[in-house]
Amino acid sequence: MDERWLLIAPLAILQLGLMIFALVDWARRPRTRYLDRWAWLVIIVIFSILGPVAYFLLGREEE
Repeated sequence: MDERWLLIAPLAILQLGLMIFALVDWARRPRTRYLDRWAWLVIIVIFSILGPVAYFLLGREEE
């Protein structure tokens, strides 16, 4: 069982870090691209690693 935690822990840390970084960025930006801001919030929270990555690649509107 300990070996599984060694594999899962880095992925969990990566997922949590990406989500926090995406949520902070989402909160600071007044507008997003392609979808409504609230839709991006749902995507970031629900779709683990892929949600924040999609937000950074597609959703962020440059200032």
